[in-house]
Amino acid sequence: MKSAAVAALSLAAVLVLAVTFGSDAAPLADAIAGRGYARTILLDVRLPTALLAALAGAGLASSGAAFQAVLRNPLAEPYVLGVSGGAALGATLVIALGLGASTPLGAALTPLAAFAGGLAATALVDRVARGGRGASSGASMLLAGVMVNSIAAALITVAKVLAPPARTKDMLRWLVGFVELPSPLALGLTALYVALGTALLVREAPALNLLALGDDSAAALGVDVPRLERRVLFASSLAVGAVVSVTGLIGFVGLVVPHVLRRTVGPDLRRLLPLSLLVGASALVGCDLVARVAFGLVGTKLPVGAVTALVGGPLFLRLLARGGR
Repeated sequence: MKSAAVAALSLAAVLVLAVTFGSDAAPLADAIAGRGYARTILLDVRLPTALLAALAGAGLASSGAAFQAVLRNPLAEPYVLGVSGGAALGATLVIALGLGASTPLGAALTPLAAFAGGLAATALVDRVARGGRGASSGASMLLAGVMVNSIAAALITVAKVLAPPARTKDMLRWLVGFVELPSPLALGLTALYVALGTALLVREAPALNLLALGDDSAAALGVDVPRLERRVLFASSLAVGAVVSVTGLIGFVGLVVPHVLRRTVGPDLRRLLPLSLLVGASALVGCDLVARVAFGLVGTKLPVGAVTALVGGPLFLRLLARGGR
């Protein structure tokens, strides 16, 4: 409970910072007093962007924690398993057809297409990894995920080549991972899908804990392991698909956050999943704030996907080095 309270307070603090600071001057006092420009910047631009970053971080980190529990592999995350790649392919096809999130139809259709792509990718990974054996190993699912990701990347490249130049530019910007101002409909749908997906994952936490004993022991204790794996893949596809549809591909959040928390609070998924949700939200809001403030001084913004890679990559390497010793 204490860890959850600290994580919730940290999220609230970083959200306040994300709303208060930015590349444009908008004093908080002016916004509170109702002065037009500052109020518009803080409440209509920065607040929705910060909320989107929080939703994205929560969905990616909680999905990563669930995947690592199912596969019993700390390297498992939505991107490695092909979920992000499949979701990206679904959303890319919608963008290539001219139905981006800027249109009302696109705002509703893009998350659905991303969810369908992510679910199709995870179903393919699950089927290939199981083969005719009825059971899968973590290694086989990881390898199948890498291959599905490669196929999705190739199809995305084909879509970029065939799409008109104007849409290709939008696709390239989206694929590098930006957290930009969402439309109210896109923000609402993302919140709905992420909330449903993460709620399903948290509900499965006790059963996921039993998987640490091994599939046979978990089955002896009443867990239907294949069905549990499918429920986790479905819930994760729902959350990740919604996130990818509006932010593009953002890596390392689903990998590093659960890994760090597992070393801090232990492997109990009843604590780890809610904490991953809160800490993942804080981490991505903080990375987006760094991208906006640091590079706003030179009149541009670094993709938040690059920031998470620059922060998460070295941190994960350090954790691996310490663990090896």
